[in-house]
Amino acid sequence: MLKIGDKKLINAWAFYDWANSVYSLVISTAVFPIYYAGLTASEGFANAEGKITFLGTLWNPTTLYNYAMAFSFLVVAFISPMLSGIADYAGNKKKFLKGFCLLGALSVMSLYFFTGKETLWAGILFTILASIGFWGSIVFYNAYLPEVALPEQQDNASAKGFMLGYLGSILLLLLCLVLIETEVFGFYDKQFGSQLSFVLVGLWWLGFAQITYAKLPNEEKKEIPKDNYFAKGLKEIKKVAKELFAYRELKIFLISFFLWSIGVQTIILMAGIFGTILGLETLNLIATILLVQFVGIIGAFLFSRLSNKIGNIKTLKITIAIWGLVCFIGFNLTKDTPNIEMYFYILGALIGLVMGAIQSLARSTYSKMLPKTEDNASYFSFFDVTEKIALVVGMVTFGILNSMISIQSSVLALAVFFLAAFISLSFIKKTKYVK
Repeated sequence: MLKIGDKKLINAWAFYDWANSVYSLVISTAVFPIYYAGLTASEGFANAEGKITFLGTLWNPTTLYNYAMAFSFLVVAFISPMLSGIADYAGNKKKFLKGFCLLGALSVMSLYFFTGKETLWAGILFTILASIGFWGSIVFYNAYLPEVALPEQQDNASAKGFMLGYLGSILLLLLCLVLIETEVFGFYDKQFGSQLSFVLVGLWWLGFAQITYAKLPNEEKKEIPKDNYFAKGLKEIKKVAKELFAYRELKIFLISFFLWSIGVQTIILMAGIFGTILGLETLNLIATILLVQFVGIIGAFLFSRLSNKIGNIKTLKITIAIWGLVCFIGFNLTKDTPNIEMYFYILGALIGLVMGAIQSLARSTYSKMLPKTEDNASYFSFFDVTEKIALVVGMVTFGILNSMISIQSSVLALAVFFLAAFISLSFIKKTKYVK
């Protein structure tokens, strides 16, 4: 078995980002949101006011999508602490990682069946299940970081994962674009090409995950009687919660992480729909999203090196300030803005610069701040729950402001959360746990 700090182990762990990031790009950000927005706005799907019917109720399509995603995040936030407690007690994180990965991949492939008004239920249901699968697997994937990399390796290891994720997702997105935009023997059309893209994402995710599974450690600690299975998990998570809230810096970091995650994740999830509402063509949106990924590789690398020189907290503050700038630029963009495509490209470049940076640094900073423990899944479940609750708050806030005022007001509101996150980080005095 490979030992902690071994490059082969770190590379295998980081490769799960290569596998799963195609979901983040193709399904959460690029192809599916644009596919959903175009399909729900088509003639015969939406009424004269642009609303669609789901479960007997009229919805703004964007708001329905927001609420569906928010529901999936609530489910993950509810179940992940219990499951991570069980995983820590039994020593079987890998089983949970595999289970959520399988759920996510199969659900993504099932989006193939969302083709119109009659199958809207499939689009919403499998969007929710795919999200649960993705975010559920991330809990257990992240929990392996302190077990595969030494503290001084964790910034670079986390960044490596995001860089691999960006590269892999770019390659698959380009392949998806060929399917969507190119007619082969006069057989393919854009909708069918998009449907095939969803299948490819699931196959890619599930297939490349096997490389990670082959190297990750998974030591069984003890057998759990079936009648005590959940009781043991609950006891484990209560123990970790008591420990976690005894550490001042960890508490402050989670508060700050909650605040900036409201902004970061909402912007990532809504970028494609925001561009569609601004009237950008699909190819312009895809080009912007590709730009985000390319710049993201550079950003994750540069900021991980910067953190080695000036520290994680100062580096995180710089990224948060840039995210605030993104919100103000987005607020000032409308359909009537001259050269809207150019401004959207600038926005995409800024997002790319700090998107991978803030996510990889959040993961590695939290890992560094943990005490030496065998309960990594439980500790990271609190990290994950914080992010999921932030996502719910962000998506609901975005949806309400979008339906009541405008999508620009929703973007501006996110700047307030970034400001609060910046301030709260100033109260952290150290990022390394001292036993």
